[in-house]
Amino acid sequence: MLRYIVRRLLVSIPVLILLTFAVFALMRAIPGGPFDFAGDKSLPASVVANMERKYHLDEPLVKQYGRYLWDLLHLDMGPSMRERGRSVNDIVKDNFPVSFQLGVMSVALAVMIGIPMGIVAALKQNTWMDYLATFLAVIGVAIPALVLAPVLIWVVGVMLGWLPAALWGAERPFYLGFIPKPTPNFFRHAILPVVTLGTGFSAAIARLTRAALLQVIREDYIRTARAKGLRERVVVIRHALKNSLIPVVTIIGPLFAAVVTGTFVVEQMFAIPGMGKYFVTAISQRDYPVIMGVTLIYATLLVVANLMVDMTYAWLDPRIRYE
Repeated sequence: MLRYIVRRLLVSIPVLILLTFAVFALMRAIPGGPFDFAGDKSLPASVVANMERKYHLDEPLVKQYGRYLWDLLHLDMGPSMRERGRSVNDIVKDNFPVSFQLGVMSVALAVMIGIPMGIVAALKQNTWMDYLATFLAVIGVAIPALVLAPVLIWVVGVMLGWLPAALWGAERPFYLGFIPKPTPNFFRHAILPVVTLGTGFSAAIARLTRAALLQVIREDYIRTARAKGLRERVVVIRHALKNSLIPVVTIIGPLFAAVVTGTFVVEQMFAIPGMGKYFVTAISQRDYPVIMGVTLIYATLLVVANLMVDMTYAWLDPRIRYE
């Protein structure tokens, strides 16, 4: 297993380099630049030339890319061209832990709701419990966060006043060097955005768990386990559930990477200072270093998440070997 992990990590390095090259080339192919406009006004040509010289945009593209890779080797993702006085490292340091907290709690909620709901629906197939779980799953998938978030804000946050309708309750400086230290009201702030993200994901997980478990419980080895006199709970949890979770784990990996990096709509609606907005604003503003940094972080998380998924396969199914 250790050799497999090392090999996967080494293979990921050229993949990430190729990704940075593709993003670098595509950004330069898009018309416009980071200094073409300041608000609604265009900057004088002399000012644009000075700014491009400051950020080395007047150099050949090959030299620019080489400079970026050299800085990246020193863990420096460069300065932001639109957030004056801030580097990409500062943006990531300030905003990524918030998105990380939101993403981890949303995925955890989705798993805690989705897997039990899928198990109940599969074991009680064609009963009212199955129909109810399937109906809730369809509703969860059909209602997007763009609709659910304003409803929760209006009903729970404004009309009833039970929970804060916005902001994120976490202190700075960073706790343990990475995660913001929660305040006493942290979880009250987190409930609405976490529910908004987690319910939709839990519905998808529930449907996939139900479908996978229905397929597994009809296998011969499940009938053999029951014929041996094993209790139903042991048959379901130890024999059926582990194999049926393989497709569920497969989607949780990329899902975790996407949610942790930030969900623009939810973070905007709840005024959460996460990374989500930089996915959109950096592209519209042609902030090249921020685009490169955010894309690289997402790609790294995706690589790590897929590696964790592959390692989980071996635990769920002992027949899988990576040697």
